[in-house]
Amino acid sequence: MAKNYYQILGVSKNAGPEEIKKAYYKLAHKYHPDKGGDESKFKEINEAYQTLSNKEKRQQYDQFGRVFEGGGGFQGGQPGWDFGFGQGFDNADFDLGDIFGEMFGFGGQTRTRDLKRGKDIEVEIELSLEDILKAQEKEIILDKEILCNRCQGRGSEPGSKVKECFSCRGQGEVQQIKKTFLGSFARYTVCPECGGEGTKPEKPCNVCKGAGRIRGEERIKIVIPAGVDTNQVIKVEGKGEAGKKGGKPGNLYLRIFIKKHPVFKRRGDDIFVSLPVSFSQAALGDEVEVPTLEGSKLLLKVLQGTESGKVLRVSNKGIPHFSGWGRGDMFVELVLKTPKKLSKRQKELLEQLKKEGV
Repeated sequence: MAKNYYQILGVSKNAGPEEIKKAYYKLAHKYHPDKGGDESKFKEINEAYQTLSNKEKRQQYDQFGRVFEGGGGFQGGQPGWDFGFGQGFDNADFDLGDIFGEMFGFGGQTRTRDLKRGKDIEVEIELSLEDILKAQEKEIILDKEILCNRCQGRGSEPGSKVKECFSCRGQGEVQQIKKTFLGSFARYTVCPECGGEGTKPEKPCNVCKGAGRIRGEERIKIVIPAGVDTNQVIKVEGKGEAGKKGGKPGNLYLRIFIKKHPVFKRRGDDIFVSLPVSFSQAALGDEVEVPTLEGSKLLLKVLQGTESGKVLRVSNKGIPHFSGWGRGDMFVELVLKTPKKLSKRQKELLEQLKKEGV
């Protein structure tokens, strides 16, 4: 026999949508299983509201005494699933996201993973172009969680024992059973007794209070390879924060920043420099001095008739390749230098050249 949805909600057949909604809210709060209500009655109330709050379903129910649907609704008084969240479920006093996360394994609280592992640390290191011509050894001081010297990370006073947690039996997580209108579901949460550790010391360490680590400074020597570039990240294994109670430490990540150079510009492992030359040097040819990253000078030959903008290449005078094999090149752009002030003699000579068509 078909159920009388109007009678279940306690409304008349002429009741409007707002009256039906109010009746549903009142009954849902009264019979909600989490509030100690009758679960079967709560399901029945939801079933009735799902039908009467939907115009098409209500018309079918009023005409035939049931709802004819292939995949949704409550057909012939038997509960199907209609996830039309705008029609009552989302307004009820429960969270469907939690329920279905527990049913199908997504959402909600996940199982305990590596709660003991220390956090990773990222540090920015600023270098000059000259610094990266060879490997650099630097010492940095980090303010972080470090291993407790008194208990050596165990979290217990020296000589005292560490026992398996009675609540979780060493698993670090406990099972909780939650009752909902869809049934009872199990989920795992961090054990509140041991905080996910799985063990408890008989006597916690007096220094770290059982954590196995304390806040402090650590001096770390690091080697930065030659040829590093801006935004390159170097990983230093195990030099992040100490783990809890002997857990694995985090890692240290060094993010490199190369300072802007006043003379050279870097493109990959090549460097570029502009070198001013006079008109006479460009026209007649000459040998000019070129600066290098090492601080020395190179003699570079300028051929007769060289035009402004000419680029000369000097092999193996750029940045060392990060792989450790070879170096990039240095490119020298010759830029014609026009004097702004001339002596009387210079002007006379230029006038003569002008008359000669030069």
